[in-house]
Amino acid sequence: MDQAQSEMNILANGKSYNLGDDVDVPMKTSLDDDQNGTQTVRFDDPDGGMENEEFLPGADGKKPVRFTDFEGKTSFGMSVFNLGNAIMGSGILGLAYAMANTGILLFLFLLTAVAALSSYSIHLLLKSSGIVGIRAYEQLGFRAFGTPGKMAAGIAITLQNIGAMSSYLYIVKSELPLVIQAFLKADPNADLWYLNGNYLVIMVSASVILPLALMKQLGYLGYTSGFSLSCMVFFLTAVIYKKFQIPCHFEEFNSLNTTAPPSLNVSNHVGDHLLTREEEDALCAPRMFTLNSQTAYTIPILAFAFVCHPEVLPIYTELRNPTKKKMQKVSNISIFVMYTMYFLAALFGYLTFYGNVEPELLHTYSRIDPYDTLILCVRVAVLTAVTLTVPIVLFPVRRAIQQMLFPTKAFSWLRHIAIALVLLILINMLVIFAPNILGIFGIIGATSAPCLIFIFPAVFYIRIVPKESEPMSSLPKILAACFAALGVSFMIMSLTFIIIDWTSGSGSAGGGH
Repeated sequence: MDQAQSEMNILANGKSYNLGDDVDVPMKTSLDDDQNGTQTVRFDDPDGGMENEEFLPGADGKKPVRFTDFEGKTSFGMSVFNLGNAIMGSGILGLAYAMANTGILLFLFLLTAVAALSSYSIHLLLKSSGIVGIRAYEQLGFRAFGTPGKMAAGIAITLQNIGAMSSYLYIVKSELPLVIQAFLKADPNADLWYLNGNYLVIMVSASVILPLALMKQLGYLGYTSGFSLSCMVFFLTAVIYKKFQIPCHFEEFNSLNTTAPPSLNVSNHVGDHLLTREEEDALCAPRMFTLNSQTAYTIPILAFAFVCHPEVLPIYTELRNPTKKKMQKVSNISIFVMYTMYFLAALFGYLTFYGNVEPELLHTYSRIDPYDTLILCVRVAVLTAVTLTVPIVLFPVRRAIQQMLFPTKAFSWLRHIAIALVLLILINMLVIFAPNILGIFGIIGATSAPCLIFIFPAVFYIRIVPKESEPMSSLPKILAACFAALGVSFMIMSLTFIIIDWTSGSGSAGGGH
């Protein structure tokens, strides 16, 4: 069996499938009628026969129990919820810092532009998927460019999701010690092992994340998505509430000062300099436009926050009565809801601390009062959400690795477990030695995010859509070509800014914070 033929014989769950084993599955070009009554050309689908085969009884008269049995059973509302949960990530914790380094209006413009471009790129993915009947990002790459296209998509998904998991575990590393310290009223300067974030992130990975990541089917983890998103809504509510409780000039928490609530102590000093009233008012005035060395991090952070493209096609597959129009509506609603949450979290976080906001928003609250009950509850909620999200994000990475390295191999528990172990060890090393969360957001957002959002959907669309129906001179393909060029320009620009920032010394430690 040659390489191209073997690519056509891979099941979505990683098992091999011989096309000759089931003569009931036709492998030919067909015309499919969608709900609007229009006919769509659908070519040979490397996954289509597999999906049909999943619902055929086996030799003993029983259907095999596989993850694809869950396909086509998800309602419209649940699909919106699932995609929204895929979009929502720890990037929301860095948006207030991004707004502080761009200004409110510039941030709003960039956020709107990235959200609109993300919706357009999903449109390109769905149209390409509808033409060839493929519901996997890697297989779209294979159909467009062969093995190099599949490898490029798999590598981008791997880098992107490793970046996401790293950011989640970085939050565990930085926030879990503060939560334990607040519960135990421990001295923050005490050298205790259970206040060491490096030890705690390893323990959480081994005791919580690894067992969940070893499950064979991703569907078993779907029950945690609703709770994770609810925790983020609670985080947003607390950020809005705290805006009206914390004064602009605050004094950092001092464990020796217990005579007054820390959040009410107003500081009018910057270092040894006593601020005048005019200087105090200037520091507490919101800026509409701001440009500085840290502005380079803003676009990568926003692009990283809106990446959901590896999950779009699986959700499309599981949608009940799926059509391209219906899935596009799911995507638009999900992006709009997350866009609203992102902007509100960034706005109220910025208006609370202005220029004093840190790259990781929750750390800024801990500078005021690490024992604040509400913030303690927020920390617990965010920690719970990101911890339960890591296994969900790990599944697409493992699938991409299997598609790239073991495309013709049947499912193996040994390989299933080994890939999860290697990934978690790698991610823990990255989290322990990475300087801070900005380095993760900046580098990953500047490389893999442009590929998944801009470049791949556009070039796959150009290659997959037949020239007979849309020649290169047609408006849709011209727009797709411009979209790909925008992605390349964005990647080069972001990487250039980050390199310049690092070489100048101000960005090597996450903007000097």
